[in-house]
Amino acid sequence: MRKVLIPTDFSENAMNAIKYAMELFKYERSEFTIMHAFADEVYENNLEMSRELFEEYKEKVKESSDKELQQVLSEMLEISPNPRHEYNFISVFGSLVDEANDFVDKENIDVLVMGTKGETDDRNLTFGSNTLQVIKYVKCPVLAIPSTFHDVHTKRILFPTDYLLPFQRREIKLLSTIAKNYAATINFLYVSDFKKMSFRQLDNKSLIECYLVDNNTAFYTEAGTDITKGVNEFIKKHNADMLVMVNTRRSYLENVLYTSTIQKMGLNVQIPFLVLQNLPRY
Repeated sequence: MRKVLIPTDFSENAMNAIKYAMELFKYERSEFTIMHAFADEVYENNLEMSRELFEEYKEKVKESSDKELQQVLSEMLEISPNPRHEYNFISVFGSLVDEANDFVDKENIDVLVMGTKGETDDRNLTFGSNTLQVIKYVKCPVLAIPSTFHDVHTKRILFPTDYLLPFQRREIKLLSTIAKNYAATINFLYVSDFKKMSFRQLDNKSLIECYLVDNNTAFYTEAGTDITKGVNEFIKKHNADMLVMVNTRRSYLENVLYTSTIQKMGLNVQIPFLVLQNLPRY
């Protein structure tokens, strides 16, 4: 069974991500857990109160969170009464990243899905702060959905890679299943000034071909060193409708994520963005 975690702040962007996830995995037996982390709401209350009153207030916020989550689940059941799907919710007192990470580890979650931006929806930002933190630190694949994107029928997936690191079988299987469900082509893009690959790169490329033997794949090489330009141009030229990248130490994506603003890198992602974490899962 596919296990999907979806954090929510009860915004329209969060609901759009929920709808996208339900449709994306409509062919699979899936367990969806909707999570709301409410610690910030409690701590942002500036009223002076005793510890006893603070605990009472915390419980009231949790009760309110549970009610809103129940409403979300009711809407999900109305939108998609899919017999393959199971829906649950959880309210947690803690930070989103910490609670999501703990839940991912405890429940062996396959993928976390959320909006690229939350309630604030700053149009000048590609990703909201919560989404950036989740992508950086949560140890499972993260699928970030732009609020303006509604077409779930994925056909052209772009996967930029330098083939320097081996791919995790479990995470590639997730990508393979998504692609197969929609008969999508996975397009690998290698941007480099070097005409030949090293033996390490060739071995990792062969490995990915093995993993995706049942998928439609295509392999592209672009001369140059500007990966951002290569990605943006490929998305525009080939009308790609999902971007996949691997986040690991010293990777291009890590450089993007740790830049103070992603806009400095010029990576303006307006399509669903699947981030693989390249971490062992047990």
